[in-house]
Amino acid sequence: MNQEKSINVALPDGKSKEYQKGCTAEFIAGDISASLRKKGVAAIINGKLTDLDTCLEEDAQLSVVTIDSQVGLTVLRHTAAHIMAQALKRLYPNIQLAIGPVIENGFYYDVKSEKSISISDLPMIEKEMVNIIKEDLPINRIEVSFAEGERIWKEREEPYKLDLLQAIKDEEISIYEQGEFIDLCRGPHLPRTGMLKAFALTNVSGAYWKGDSENESLQRIYGTAFPTKQALADYLHFLEEAAKRDHRKLGKQLGLFMFSEEAPGMPFYLPKGQMIRNELEKFSRELQERSDYEEVRTPFMMNQRLWEQSGHWDHYKDNMYFSHVDEQSFALKPMNCPGHMLIFKNNLYSYRDLPIRLAEFGQVHRHEYSGALNGMLRVRTFCQDDAHLFVREDQIQEEIVNVFAQIDQVYSTFGFDYKVELSTRPEDSLGDDSLWEASELALQQVLDNMNINYSVNAGDGAFYGPKIDFHIKDALNRSHQCATIQLDFQMPEKFDLSYINEQNEKVRPVVIHRAVMGSLDRFFAILIEHFGGAFPVWLAPVQVEIIPVSHVHMDYCREVQSALKEAGIRVEVDKREEKLGYKIREAQLQKIPYIIVLGDKELNESTVNVRRFGKSESKELSVKEFLEFIGKKVENRSLT
Repeated sequence: MNQEKSINVALPDGKSKEYQKGCTAEFIAGDISASLRKKGVAAIINGKLTDLDTCLEEDAQLSVVTIDSQVGLTVLRHTAAHIMAQALKRLYPNIQLAIGPVIENGFYYDVKSEKSISISDLPMIEKEMVNIIKEDLPINRIEVSFAEGERIWKEREEPYKLDLLQAIKDEEISIYEQGEFIDLCRGPHLPRTGMLKAFALTNVSGAYWKGDSENESLQRIYGTAFPTKQALADYLHFLEEAAKRDHRKLGKQLGLFMFSEEAPGMPFYLPKGQMIRNELEKFSRELQERSDYEEVRTPFMMNQRLWEQSGHWDHYKDNMYFSHVDEQSFALKPMNCPGHMLIFKNNLYSYRDLPIRLAEFGQVHRHEYSGALNGMLRVRTFCQDDAHLFVREDQIQEEIVNVFAQIDQVYSTFGFDYKVELSTRPEDSLGDDSLWEASELALQQVLDNMNINYSVNAGDGAFYGPKIDFHIKDALNRSHQCATIQLDFQMPEKFDLSYINEQNEKVRPVVIHRAVMGSLDRFFAILIEHFGGAFPVWLAPVQVEIIPVSHVHMDYCREVQSALKEAGIRVEVDKREEKLGYKIREAQLQKIPYIIVLGDKELNESTVNVRRFGKSESKELSVKEFLEFIGKKVENRSLT
């Protein structure tokens, strides 16, 4: 090979090969193996993601991105967004295109259309996308000058593209072409439209240009795409299951909570929902009492000076609610930490008194944009099962080990698996480098000493300290970040906290911030979806529904109800003049754990006919046997 015209390409396996200068990444993929060329959708050249047809002009490191990789999936979905936009331009010639990014689990495209596009139009758009895929159009990247780009988008009467063009005026400008369609885009994309094998359009909603409600209203069309039809089918099945378990739908069906225009984004707990909330708090309190936590309560509103002192002012003021009283500015608390700092400072402690463990079911308020609100998962006021542990440095590991045990007990009770993540110093943080290094090292040592498998999430710590986050997996295998353990050397400095050590000197304590369920409201929503509304008996708002066969059995129903109530069981009697089958179906729709049907046989034999939710068979038990059976289920917080 002519050395002057050859380049050296380093491959992922550590080997290097010589290739002709100017060869494409696609050619190299084919040289490595035919299957790699077939599965290849993009390339990473010297760390930069680019198209497969990119030419290599100098020595480089190269890896081929395959369609079955996470990066390949992003490229696939990005191309699907372009194919959808091309189909829209064919079907609605006057439509104006805005942006079409890849998002978690899919993609969307924002458009301005004279004709309103609805969900009923999606099959027609999908059909045209299939036509474009069958045409197997090559997808080409073309670099243009700003002036050329401006001319193109003016000719095509695309004002949103012109607006985007202005924002990248001083950057490299590229467009992607497939057949008659072009789009302003950085890429990369699939080599050909025919490589998209499995996609579906899923929804239509409203949107604002650049997410600003002051700008024009647009239509947003959502879709998803996968490398195989089976993967797509699995995902669509997941969406069906998720829709059945949607906590907003089940919350209304089961009478758990409501929202009102009078308090946007702020949940109202209905009696049954509050019953579940009480059980969650009761469970948490039991664990805290065993670990010598002391429960406190702090004001909802404190003055601006406090939030400036704590550092929350600089990091949260745009998301805080304010009031002006007695010529002072006050804010509703977005966090409970500063209040607990003041409580600790109220007393003088010796090293023998530590650790001091302060816990609070603290109601906090944070302003969220209306577009970000999502049932109970994202609200403007919520309750945290918050605790702050004031410890000596030599107590850090023991206390964190104890918190781990609490978290593990809670999550195992609900049947959650979890993963652990160490989040390190963010860019927007407080404090000296030395304190951050010490706190990050302390958390890392604790995790290593406990032999915990964990990943590192660089830059995602709290502004005052690093943290250990816990990600739980629900019944649909979705991940939720709930519990957190945060190590804080900053707040004690800011609030001048101290205790007296063995040498009679004032020393700073270290603060461990701890939440197990996190936001009780969000955790409640996760539980609704995890259990599909069919809560384990200890948590269910109504644990037993008694149904009489006819009105003549009502006295016996009341007798059984009284016995269950006395044993602490939450029980209702269906007194309505309805058919037996109808009542049973209604109880099943309410997902009540146990249904008791009482008729002549039960009355004569002093028994109960018991049916478990989701089961077709029933069991005949004496009242005493049933009380013992359900009592153990509740006492043990059994999942079944």
